[in-house]
Amino acid sequence: MSHSAHSHQSEIKSERSRPDPAYVADLISVLMAQPGGLRRWSVMRAIRQHREKANCPVPHKFEDKVERAFRGFCAGDSLESGANENALFYRPKDKAGEVWAVHPDRARAWLNSESMSAHV
Repeated sequence: MSHSAHSHQSEIKSERSRPDPAYVADLISVLMAQPGGLRRWSVMRAIRQHREKANCPVPHKFEDKVERAFRGFCAGDSLESGANENALFYRPKDKAGEVWAVHPDRARAWLNSESMSAHV
């Protein structure tokens, strides 16, 4: 395989694995209303309902996309070392099961930066 073909495949793979900002915003919206966090299945249900109400698409691999968005910005997951202080999401240590939560101040800052970049 040529270098340019390999580079192109890497770019496609990178695009596929990059969290979709729309799902990050959905996660923030759902989790901001629940300061103690929510179980994963409740998060999925709430985002699905929100998207259906707003006539937004709910793709076949919906849960994979939401999970990728959570993990892409979650403390202790796929973030580079030293990036945990900037993580948007976390798993509360005092909760049993798969509970997801958001850092409200970081989430607001992320939403503000996303809306600013959308206007550029």
